[in-house]
Amino acid sequence: MNTVVTVTPNPALDQTVRVANLALGEVNLAASLEFNAGGKGVNVAGCLADYGIATLVTGLLGSDDAAAFDALFADKQIVDRFVRIAGRPRINVKLVDTARDQTTDINLATSLPTAADVDALERRVVELAAPGRWFVLAGSLPPGVDVSFYRRLTRALHAAGARVALDTSGAPLAEALAASQPGDLPDLVKPNRAELEAALGRSLADDDALIEAACELVERGIRHVVVSLGERGALGVARPQLQVQPQVQPQDRAAACEGWRAAPLRVPVASTVGAGDALVAGLVASLAEGRSWPEAGRRATAFAAGKLARVGPHLPDRATLDALAAQVELRTFSVAAKPLRVTQHQAV
Repeated sequence: MNTVVTVTPNPALDQTVRVANLALGEVNLAASLEFNAGGKGVNVAGCLADYGIATLVTGLLGSDDAAAFDALFADKQIVDRFVRIAGRPRINVKLVDTARDQTTDINLATSLPTAADVDALERRVVELAAPGRWFVLAGSLPPGVDVSFYRRLTRALHAAGARVALDTSGAPLAEALAASQPGDLPDLVKPNRAELEAALGRSLADDDALIEAACELVERGIRHVVVSLGERGALGVARPQLQVQPQVQPQDRAAACEGWRAAPLRVPVASTVGAGDALVAGLVASLAEGRSWPEAGRRATAFAAGKLARVGPHLPDRATLDALAAQVELRTFSVAAKPLRVTQHQAV
């Protein structure tokens, strides 16, 4: 199977503190403290490696205090191609309230890359490109990195025949989704509801609005769109494989999407940090394996559930993931536009 490459421009050292009934403004007794190499792309890579997919990581990583990253990559046999820069990785503090199943994030500032550092990363990504290879572009951008960074990488990777999954937010996501050229758009994008609303500049109050927005992105050229909904699961939309009709002009062809709505699995929660990254790992793994779109939604939901029981970018074994996937409640639907119509199907 093709190696998957994750790109993390702004990795972090996650410091997870577990405490029951966190009380702000008071002295709290912590039950545990754990350090994990993190950042969205690093988390995705850790999950892919646990699943058995050959994985390579790159990005911008501070040279100081990077031992946790070195240990993670060595333990999971992940190939490290990070561009090392001056300074140390940023620290993200995760306060996990075990009684309330809530996590509070405190993200600290990061090392500032130079223009030469960013250029070196762009060159490295292009060097790693190969036809059919999946790249996961993930996370925030360090201060000083232009918001067009992900769009530029997507264009270069598509020119090399690679496929691109994008998981970011804020200005970088809005910039990526605003691309007018098909080659600048990712093949897969996974925002949550708030991130998609911010990027599109409108409220998406219910599933119908989310489906309509996702189908608009599919019609513009993004092959797969998944919206993560936290405790409500996830919703995925894609262009059907059989829609290709060369004799029909694109402007004359009715918009059509196929989708799924997956309910979350109820599992013990050690930390919600990285559950969305595990979802991305499950989607990319499924697409790399050639699974159907509904099966990709089922397996991605299992990845997210498997991650919830662990602190750090780790998954259970494949047999456990298979068992979780078999428990996922997933409904499929199809959408035909002009006007928009949603047809519900049976659970699969």
